[in-house]
Amino acid sequence: MVDALFGHARLAGIYDAMEADRGDLEHYVAMVREFGARRVLDVGCGTGELVCLLVKDGVEVVGVDPAEASLEVAKGKEFAERVRWVHGDATTLPPLEVDLAVMTGNVAQVFLTDEDWAATLNGVRDALRAEGRFVFETRDPARRAWEEWTREHTYAVTDIPGVGEVERWSDLTAVELPFVSFRGTYVFASDGAVLTSDSTLRFRERAEVEESLAAAGFRVDEVRDAPDRPGREFVFVATRL
Repeated sequence: MVDALFGHARLAGIYDAMEADRGDLEHYVAMVREFGARRVLDVGCGTGELVCLLVKDGVEVVGVDPAEASLEVAKGKEFAERVRWVHGDATTLPPLEVDLAVMTGNVAQVFLTDEDWAATLNGVRDALRAEGRFVFETRDPARRAWEEWTREHTYAVTDIPGVGEVERWSDLTAVELPFVSFRGTYVFASDGAVLTSDSTLRFRERAEVEESLAAAGFRVDEVRDAPDRPGREFVFVATRL
């Protein structure tokens, strides 16, 4: 199931305006350059912000996402015509041999079962060339990020060109570790419409992620800190064996 935030056309259409601070993407662009990758796969590419930054940099990119509404937003962006877009997930990819696969925005946490996570890792591995790299981030459970997913901490009003003011906030709905559920609420001033999006994420420990990567045929080269959120996330750099 795709969360409404990404799968509902009205919400997908305002996602970039509400999440304007995407400094994390620059770190991924830097890693693509660091590893000299010329062919990149973005798993869970969403509205295509990173993909379009990479193709602007001359990189050949495949962007895959299960949310068609988000892909429609992505396809309307500058440089989008240079991207190979795939509606699906890592388990439904066409044959590829990319140098690097990335998974940003804590997409790794949407895979709730061991089976779905393993299938995703296997799909990514199959898409990589020999010795290709996989880079992704996931929140450190010890930092208990969900404690700030409340209206008090998240309430904001954004004035979006062509849309008007949108109120938004999050409410924590359940904490049953390793699973955390929350609801986003969006109120459109233009017509009073109220839309909600329910999400559940899985918080995996570092050792658990490392074990799952090894089981899928990866070598963990290093686990970095997230430069834009120091001490809050693990950034895994793994190589296909």
